[in-house]
Amino acid sequence: MNKTILNTEIQEFINLNLDSNINTLILKGIAFDKVEVKAIAEQIEAKKRSKTKLSTWFNTQNIYYPNKLNIEQTSSEVSAKYKSELLEGDSIIDITGGFGVDCFYFSKQFKSVTHCEINTSLSEIVKHNYEQLNIDNIETVPASGIEYLENASKTFDWIYIDPSRRHDSKGKVFFLDDCLPNVPKHLDLLFSYSDNIMIKTSPLLDISVGINELKHVKTIHVIAINNEVKELLWVLEKAYENTISINTINLKKNSSESFNFVLNEEKKNEAIFSKPLTYLYEPNAAILKAGAFNQVSKQLNVFKLQKHSHLYTSHSLVKFPGRVFKIKSVIPYSKKGLKDLTLSKANITTRNFPETVQQIRKKAKLKDGGDVYLFFTTDLDYQKIILITEKL
Repeated sequence: MNKTILNTEIQEFINLNLDSNINTLILKGIAFDKVEVKAIAEQIEAKKRSKTKLSTWFNTQNIYYPNKLNIEQTSSEVSAKYKSELLEGDSIIDITGGFGVDCFYFSKQFKSVTHCEINTSLSEIVKHNYEQLNIDNIETVPASGIEYLENASKTFDWIYIDPSRRHDSKGKVFFLDDCLPNVPKHLDLLFSYSDNIMIKTSPLLDISVGINELKHVKTIHVIAINNEVKELLWVLEKAYENTISINTINLKKNSSESFNFVLNEEKKNEAIFSKPLTYLYEPNAAILKAGAFNQVSKQLNVFKLQKHSHLYTSHSLVKFPGRVFKIKSVIPYSKKGLKDLTLSKANITTRNFPETVQQIRKKAKLKDGGDVYLFFTTDLDYQKIILITEKL
């Protein structure tokens, strides 16, 4: 960490060039003593990436940024705030601290927070930034979180882990036992220091695979931001052996959509089915990731179009966690049907349909956009249909 970067003149240069072309700046040269051009360029890139993702850091003076990869891998403030509000207690340890965004929000819920980061330079950066953010209840430890726990003389109310999904030999990985640290391997150690563990994983991890890799899973949170699944949170409780709850949340700019269910209930209950009625519903990305296809039908009293279509319908309008449409008409899918659409542009979605959006656009000569929403899917009689709808 080169603290010369925090000099007023250099900080002003960084702020003035957040929208500049980095390659052009490097070619022109940046004339500051004791600071390499590359280091300043890295600060510009990382700060720019933080503008919307980490607005608290972006709007605080004298923040020191790590390389852009650390910014890409860190939790957003939106998700960090959400997960912190799920936990409470006196003490928590984050054994894979990273840039420290999660710990910043944990510090608002816990009396004491321990931030372990094996990368000593990153740990130094995080400690400096907490001082700028006026946070005084976080201890930063420049060491492996697992090694720290192995030598710890105290226990914690919670352990938080965001294992690295980059493996030295395998590259980017998604199975938990390929990540660092290997959480399944160290679970017994972790439970000897806390009765409660929260693990953040990639949204690409298959939920059934994660359940098989772990033990004592109590709740799984599927977090989407603006309908894009960003992370899975696994809450483990020592000796817990009962049913697993799945909580989904889609965090939007001014609102959120939540849908919760018990995993066993999803497996036991079958959805109810119908041909398209008055309204069409498309679940948000968090629900689709969670696989709550039968429970959506049962809890919200809506009909599923077909077992594999994952679209729903009803006569009366219901509050639904996803997109809602009014069905204008339903036509069989055919060359003639495409021709009879008489549209120049439309928004197209496919669900349980053999052709891609691109193939359909090419066949129908349809541009993207407009007020018409077309759904290409398969109904309960296994007939391919086109739903012509308007968004509500």
